[in-house]
Amino acid sequence: MPRTRITRAAAAIAALAATALVLSACTKVEETAPESGGETAAETTFPEKDIRLIIQANPGGGSDLSSRALAGELEKILGVSVIAENMPGAAGALAMEYVGAQEPDGYVIGFAPVEIAMLNTTQSANVLPEDFDLLGQIMLAPGVITVGANSGIDSLEDLIDQAGSGAVTVANSGAGSIWEAATLGLGEATDAEFTPVPYDGGATAVAAAASGETVAAVSGLGEALAQGEAVRILAVMNDERHPDADDVPTVEEATGDAVEFGGWGGIYAPQGLPDDVKEKLEAAVKEAVESDTYQQFQKDAGNLVVYRDSAEWTTFVDEQFALFKDLLG
Repeated sequence: MPRTRITRAAAAIAALAATALVLSACTKVEETAPESGGETAAETTFPEKDIRLIIQANPGGGSDLSSRALAGELEKILGVSVIAENMPGAAGALAMEYVGAQEPDGYVIGFAPVEIAMLNTTQSANVLPEDFDLLGQIMLAPGVITVGANSGIDSLEDLIDQAGSGAVTVANSGAGSIWEAATLGLGEATDAEFTPVPYDGGATAVAAAASGETVAAVSGLGEALAQGEAVRILAVMNDERHPDADDVPTVEEATGDAVEFGGWGGIYAPQGLPDDVKEKLEAAVKEAVESDTYQQFQKDAGNLVVYRDSAEWTTFVDEQFALFKDLLG
């Protein structure tokens, strides 16, 4: 073979060998990368675009305002826009079913009120807590029992005594609502005969008690305080007194029966989020709830800032689901 051909053949062989070495090195890097603990692309880049926060209620209500207050803090933490979208309808089932049907990638989340644990029982809605990833509870509005200031009823014991001689009408924010459930739960715990009367919202229900249209009302504290001296607040349905009404006893203090009902809410997502996305969202919700701005907002609204992480809130919602199934089913 001529010398030039031998040289060219040797060069070709050398080139092939070099290529093989490069490919081998790349393969080894790929094989060892996961063992080095390196993050995946999803772990390092989420979120890359805006996040939608679906609200199950109309603008201006408690769910809407709490959601928007939290969204403002989440934007600062996550570095993307968190766009609040109102999707009212079917007592919240419309929004929850919508969120549950979305891709579980973290870019669609929602605000879940207490109804997430009630709708399957009260309205046969296709809404089950197990169908979602619950990221964290962000607030609580404990229930209170009120009567008209001129009712002649001075305490919860007086109201229960009156219910012993016949049904006492108690206004609430609607059939199947948390405040109807609270009325029934209070009656069951105290052996009192209460007749829930539905109204269009908690404020309207408290007004009915203030005017004497009903004997009493169950609502959130903010709605009761809005009536001023027209009502008397008999008790709060919480394990401790409310800081905005610290002269009002809890139901347990007043009767010896522990009765706790409230309008709680939190952030949820479609079931099946990637672990790293879920962890990032859960941490962001916690940081947002702990911010001074959000804490002040809830205080001004008459609510309590109650945070539960994903695991704690999931357990709590499951317990509430069983409670409402037993109470309202």
